[in-house]
Amino acid sequence: MPAPVCPIDLPAPETLARTLAQRLPAFQDVTWTGSTGSTNADLLARARTGAGAGKPWLLGTHQQDAGRGRAGRPWQNRSGSTLMFSCAFDVHLPAMQLAALSPLAGVAACEALRTVAGPGSHGLCMKWSNDIQWHDAKLAGILVETTRNPGGRDTGYTVVIGMGVNLADAAELSLALGREIADWTQVQAGADRAAVAADLICASAAAWHEAVRTLERDGFGAFRQRFDQVDALAGRKVNVLDKGAILLSGTACGVDEQGRLLVQTPEGATPISVGEISIRRQA
Repeated sequence: MPAPVCPIDLPAPETLARTLAQRLPAFQDVTWTGSTGSTNADLLARARTGAGAGKPWLLGTHQQDAGRGRAGRPWQNRSGSTLMFSCAFDVHLPAMQLAALSPLAGVAACEALRTVAGPGSHGLCMKWSNDIQWHDAKLAGILVETTRNPGGRDTGYTVVIGMGVNLADAAELSLALGREIADWTQVQAGADRAAVAADLICASAAAWHEAVRTLERDGFGAFRQRFDQVDALAGRKVNVLDKGAILLSGTACGVDEQGRLLVQTPEGATPISVGEISIRRQA
């Protein structure tokens, strides 16, 4: 017989929602569920109706049944093993600047997780465009999606930022996926999972809220130095891949004013746009 699955010690959904609402007074709606299809999809659908309280909103769940990762890849977690939540914000930006929201979300989340981790958090870094790593192992994935608000051009957009932070199961995930995966027990061994869950959610949600407002006011240029402080690829040889094919190889050298990754090649620094492009370090 297979070994029983150990329960995940997270607060009950309604208890967690109350705690978060008290700690995030700027958020107009905070909800946590036992399970849902996708927190990102739920918030996008709500935004498209134009109904409900003013933003920001936060929606989290113990389990996602139809989660999506980069390039729409399906993703599902064991209940409570991954901290799954999404936030929705109104943004007023030109369409050409929306792509900067992806690296912006990664920078803000990495900074927030470092704050929660405290001393020894230098191993937390961000692999462009927004994967959060513990050293070279993926700890958290972020998905950023936007939709135009109903009511006309002047109403702006809703940006939904979703994140899944691995709380447990790193060994099993590493084996299943064939690559290094990290979980929060490696970052903070022995941390109380219920307490740290609320800390991670609140720190990330508040950081995203502040970052979106700063982007509207100052542009992504205000984040370039902050990006450098969390950049996992700086000075490293990389391949830029699109659907498995190598587009170019070079050395990662930060980001430009639009949040695009810069890859130094013999021809100069080439900007890489956010999209279905992944970065892989060369062997």
